[in-house]
Amino acid sequence: MNDVFVTATDEAVTPIRLVRTEALDEFLGSLGDAERRWAERGGFKAKPGQAVWLPDASGAPGRVAVGWDGRDSLSTLGGLPLTLAEGVYQIEGEVTELQLLGWATGAYQFERYRTAERQPARLMLPAAHDGNRLANLAAATTLIRDLINTPAQDMLPSHLAAEADQLAQVQMAECTITEGEALLDRSLFAIHAVGRAATDAPRLIDIRWGDASHPEVVLIGKGVCFDSGGLDLKPASAMRTMKKDMGGAAQVLGLAQLVMAQRLPVRLRVLIPAVENAVAGNAFRPGDVLPTYKGITVEIDNTDAEGRLVLCDAIALAAEESPALIVDFATLTGSARSAVGAEISAMFSNDNAVADAIARAGAAVDDPVWRMPLHRDYNYKLESKVADVVNSASTPYAGAVTAALFLDRFVGEVPWVHFDIMAFNTRYRPGRPEGGEAMAARAVFHYLEQRFGA
Repeated sequence: MNDVFVTATDEAVTPIRLVRTEALDEFLGSLGDAERRWAERGGFKAKPGQAVWLPDASGAPGRVAVGWDGRDSLSTLGGLPLTLAEGVYQIEGEVTELQLLGWATGAYQFERYRTAERQPARLMLPAAHDGNRLANLAAATTLIRDLINTPAQDMLPSHLAAEADQLAQVQMAECTITEGEALLDRSLFAIHAVGRAATDAPRLIDIRWGDASHPEVVLIGKGVCFDSGGLDLKPASAMRTMKKDMGGAAQVLGLAQLVMAQRLPVRLRVLIPAVENAVAGNAFRPGDVLPTYKGITVEIDNTDAEGRLVLCDAIALAAEESPALIVDFATLTGSARSAVGAEISAMFSNDNAVADAIARAGAAVDDPVWRMPLHRDYNYKLESKVADVVNSASTPYAGAVTAALFLDRFVGEVPWVHFDIMAFNTRYRPGRPEGGEAMAARAVFHYLEQRFGA
């Protein structure tokens, strides 16, 4: 995706003019007769993303007019790379980094198992923009999407660990992987329990990078590489897209790649509990009581509430070092999707200032997040008669809140943000093709830049 930008070319370059919707009449009035006829016959109304070719003096295609609603967003240019003819284009006038990123994200095609039918149109990179930074932003989104779009046959815990190790090597980071029975030696009981039924052993991936004098930021991603639901088996319709249940892990790997490539002055730690929630004779069962790393015992109400189990061990481990911030990403609950839909990241936090700043950062970079209440009065829903806590509330109400409250028990006093995300586009939007998606990762990166400095 990064090669969609060029700085020099021998090819003919086609200009692109962004036309504000409310300035359509003014734009049409500025055209010559031939151009205006083409625009009118093409039904050009300057609707956002609408494009029309305009002829040059010889009658050949000369430039492209594109409708624009005036917003700074991925969608401004996101629909063009795979709809305009192949070739090189150049924006007339000013263009923002976010709009350029939209061109890159709109050029994305998942090509692991088939060859793309066409190549995306390329764009001249304006001299005022940092090409390396833009490439890093685009590469992070590509990595996240590729990891999520890859089916479980090629993205099991061992594959995810290999991806993390490769990333660490490229960025000169340290990667430690705890696998199988070794998890028990480290008291990572919940991670082991969820993943022990799978033929591909459960793992904890632990990446460390950065100067020891810098503030520590921990990113934690749910890495359930496939979720059958366990013994509380999902119906087929719910299982169909469960390759994406490692979407939280994908977010933190893409975000970590971006943080390291941009050399943010933080001491970064990435924790990914990587498991497959499978069915076998040794699978954990409803009614079991599991120990956890923190010492809290958990009664299993439903084996399909496994994500919070693997996260709780990772969160407790991270909190031991009292970092400046813990951020976790997880495809955790359907309840969050009922609350905010598939296109907004639900956010919970124990720190108002951090949550408010991340929400503002998300709005600034077209990566919307919406804060949900960490309403501790609902802790009664997680009470157990045989353990310290139950993993899933039996009530159908406030499922995203009770899931966040479960995790909250393992955080302690550390500033913490929890994202309950879809990690998948269920429909096409300009700059956001259907399939795996980066959600809340750019919002968090923008916040980290603002807080800790570039």
